[in-house]
Amino acid sequence: MNSNNISELVLLQAHALADRIRLRQVSCREVMQTYLAHIERFNPLVNALISLQSPEHLLAQANERDAELARGEYRGWMHGLPHAIKDLSLTQGIRTTLGSPLYKDFVPDRDGIMVERIKAAGAIIIGKTNTPEFGLGSQSYNPLFGATACAYDSSKTAGGSSGGAAAALAMHMVPVADGSDMMGSLRNPAAFNNIFGFRPSQGRVPFDDSADLFFDQLGYEGPMARSVKDAALLLSVQAGGDARAPLSIAESGEAFAAPLERDFKGSRLGWLGDFNGYLPMENGVLSLCEKTFADFESFGCHVESAQPDFAPERLWSSWRTLRHWMVAGSLGATYADPQKRALLKPEAIWEVENGLKLSASEVFAASVMRSDWYRAISRLFEKYDYLLLPSAQVFPFDKTQPWPTSIEGVAMDTYHRWMEVVIPGTLSGCPVANVQAGFNSDGLPMGLQIIGKHQADFAVLQLAHAYEQASRWFQRCPSPLLSR
Repeated sequence: MNSNNISELVLLQAHALADRIRLRQVSCREVMQTYLAHIERFNPLVNALISLQSPEHLLAQANERDAELARGEYRGWMHGLPHAIKDLSLTQGIRTTLGSPLYKDFVPDRDGIMVERIKAAGAIIIGKTNTPEFGLGSQSYNPLFGATACAYDSSKTAGGSSGGAAAALAMHMVPVADGSDMMGSLRNPAAFNNIFGFRPSQGRVPFDDSADLFFDQLGYEGPMARSVKDAALLLSVQAGGDARAPLSIAESGEAFAAPLERDFKGSRLGWLGDFNGYLPMENGVLSLCEKTFADFESFGCHVESAQPDFAPERLWSSWRTLRHWMVAGSLGATYADPQKRALLKPEAIWEVENGLKLSASEVFAASVMRSDWYRAISRLFEKYDYLLLPSAQVFPFDKTQPWPTSIEGVAMDTYHRWMEVVIPGTLSGCPVANVQAGFNSDGLPMGLQIIGKHQADFAVLQLAHAYEQASRWFQRCPSPLLSR
């Protein structure tokens, strides 16, 4: 035990805990008991974990994992690890509310593909992680469970929509976490909680929870962790083609379990910053991110300012149209029912109403703009090996505030305009990581996006790992809430 009576088991990185279980140096039952006690103590501080399963049921599953090990049966590196699934992903026998009163009692009869894989790898599903209603907005609050707090200041938001996952990780309540990302939902909450989040390439993690399997290509699932190695290991479980997801990448996920070490001497990194002043940034965000350049240069990289030959206003236009269209498609039938519409939050109604006004030619034009952006960022990658951007435009804000209405005096005209900085990565379809960038004078964290080339997921993880070894932000700055 440390001075705060926190068990060493929950402080271990996931891969180290997995090794102890595999070698039978600790039982799955002891791990589960320890985590459940830790959750009971710390979850009330941040409200990250929801729909928790009964301790008796979870300990019975832990006993089963121990019995399997005794018989020489080992399911994989997640064998016996407690795991909580984001509350947007289908979980058989465990309710999936999507953060909406409309689904408060919905218990799926099947698992999503990712959940299937996590279970097959030996994890024990202890419950869900909190998320905003239908994942809309980078602030994890909803009328069913309330708001999730930042692990570094419980009065601030954890971000979103994977806010519950990020806060649970930072508070050591789960060894690793899954999330999903449409508008920065694996990046923004990771930045707000000083952890690592990775949005993989489009199609890397097969997804079949959506009714549409072809056009819904803006959001998908990926890993979050307290170390890049742990995230890569989780991705090795999540990734790999599946016939149920026709646009999934066929390449096996096994490659992500390989060593991450690599020589980066001579690598060129392009710093996009605030797109030449286009994006308003809270004071301190850019300077914190720019301080990371010294860490990249310490292992041989060269960082220089870069700008794409593409007007950022076009990115926003494409994004709004495509998002309106997708949300209207998924929630249009709900909106059409007045009784159900009354239970939708205003932001969801706004998305649907704007989507219903769109013509087919407007949607096509937005997709062409997105294609033009892919061509523009591909030209940048002819000069640079990776691109860098802040992961958010503001630091964690009051968790009672639905969204920031202004940044440094610039009014935000929509509920998600303050997260415009994540759109370049999303619309590219390229792999994007959030790495820790440090803290402002109030002790609030910020992150940095690393964008890699088309399907160069492992290369992004390798650069993130090298930066992690140079910066050591998480090890140097654990959550102050853990000392309570």
